[in-house]
Formats: sequence, C-alpha cells, structure tokens
Amino acid sequence: MRPHRWNPPRATARAAQTQSTPALPEVRLIPLPGKGPEDVVLTTDGHLITGTEDGAIWRVDPADGTVEKVAHAPGRPLGMHADADGSLLVCVAGHGVLRLGGAGAELEPVITEVDGEPIIFPSNVVRDDDGTDYFSISSRRWPFEQWMGDILEHSGSGRLVRRDPAGRVEVLIDGLQFANGVVLAPDRSCVLVAETGAYRITRYWLSGPRAGTVDRLVENLPGSPDNMLLGSDGLIWIGMVAPRNPLLDRMLALPGIFRRLTWALPEWLRPAPARSAWVIALDLDGTVVHDLQRAGDDFAMVTSVIEHQGTLYLGSLSESAVGVSAVP
Repeated sequence: MRPHRWNPPRATARAAQTQSTPALPEVRLIPLPGKGPEDVVLTTDGHLITGTEDGAIWRVDPADGTVEKVAHAPGRPLGMHADADGSLLVCVAGHGVLRLGGAGAELEPVITEVDGEPIIFPSNVVRDDDGTDYFSISSRRWPFEQWMGDILEHSGSGRLVRRDPAGRVEVLIDGLQFANGVVLAPDRSCVLVAETGAYRITRYWLSGPRAGTVDRLVENLPGSPDNMLLGSDGLIWIGMVAPRNPLLDRMLALPGIFRRLTWALPEWLRPAPARSAWVIALDLDGTVVHDLQRAGDDFAMVTSVIEHQGTLYLGSLSESAVGVSAVP
C-alpha cells in the first residue's frame, strides 16, 4: 500500500442522517440463488439482468420473481449494459469488458487491456447507439476482491475510457478516485463518471466549446456514489453504497502509516460501510431531485438503482436479492 494524503471536504449535516424525508419506501425482495447483485439493468422486454459473486448471470422477471440463469462469467460480474438488440456488455473482475450475445451464448471479450495493461478492475460500462463504449476502471493497482485497499490508499488510479466502433481505445480521464458508475447524457454532450473515493460525480465534455475538458457535476456528496443509470424520468439515478465514514475521512488526512496499519488488521476491524438503503437522483445540472434513504435492516449497501415509471429496482454488494421500491 502506498497511501496518499487527502483532506476531504467537510461533510454536510446530511451525511450524519440515517433516513431521508420522505424516506425510501419499504423494499420488497426478489430472492436470488446467489449473493451480491452488484449491478442491475433493465432489458427492452421488461426483464432485469444481474450477476452474482459466483459468476452467474441471471434474468429476473420482476412481475412474478422468476429467476433464470442465462450465462456464467469467468469472474465476478460487475457493471452491465443491456443493448437494444438483446446483447449484454458485462464488466468482469480480472477479465475486462465482455459481451453476451444472448441467453446460453458464451461471453466474448470486447476489451481486455488498455495501453498494453490488463484491466484488472473494470467497473461500469455504457454503449452509445453508434457502438461507442464508455467504461470505467476503478483501480489499476487493486483487484475487486481488495476494493477497500484502493479506498484506503487513495492513490487515484481509476480511469474513464472510450472505445470507438473501430476498436480504437482512448483514456478520457486518468487519476480518478475509484471510478465507478458511467452515464452518457441523452444529447451526447458529455459522459459522467462517479468517483466513489472522492464523493463526487465528474463530467467529461464530448461536444460544444468545452469538448475534451473535465469538470464536476456535483461535489461533496453525503455518501459514496456507486453505479448510475438514466431513469425513464430523464434523471440520473445513483446507488449510494454507504454514508460517509467519519473515521475514514479523518484517516485520509493523516500520515499514511495509519492506513497501512489499518490495512494490516483483520477485515472485521477495518472501517466498514454502515448498513443503509439509499439512492439519489440528479438532473443534468447536478441538482438533487430525489434523496431517498431508510435504515438498512432488510436491504443495504445499494450499489445500483434502476428507475422505471416510478418503480425502483436495487442492486447490492451484500444481499442475496434484488430490491424493489418506489419513488414516493
């Protein structure tokens, strides 16, 4: 571990609250045969697709809860993108971005390295209508299984990458703090990436007078943003994996020896995400439109959220179910 010191922005009062007003409505569970549906996406025929820690990729009928295994990945499935043609892009830990042509097909590599360097921790992916892929790499130093190492180190080895239809690959932003969810603006003016390790959403401009430049859509979030998706309401819906941890914020500003010692502790003694079920929705100007949180007694660690016609489908790194809630 090579810790970098960082003085986080002062947490707002919202970061200390455990429930919003109004609260996130009760979460109904759709049980899965595996644990940790890290990302959940919606297909054009109204089904949900998710992957669990055993490598299985599942097709879920949200109407009756039927679950069908459609593929098995060579590693842990993370972020996904469901294409209009029925195919699926899947970020697979240790393997890069893979494509599933359909149920029962084999996963095929789309991109496995950038600048000759293997992709060890791909996080999220979105495909434009012209076949351009935008995807995030959370860390170039730490594998998914040691994701907390990247958060503690705060070395900023995350990336936002573009692959054009001809296969040319370009790093759009380097030095991101645990790059995570990716959203392409409907007008293709910009692409957004969540920085879980810095509590912010970063924007890369694709067109207009600011094309090729980077700024922040929103900073100093009260929790850690994870996967992001455009909702049917046109908003950017974000899974908030956990509220900010005051102990972690203090440690990040101290000499690195404290984080090295923390990393050497057994996992159960390290700072851990508080159990919370939390999602937010932003407009394209960065204004918070919905802030929905409830205690994580029955469902917690929300890593992804889909909004479709007022219904919310939630993914989680810790649960063995997809959560279903609603916009109040």
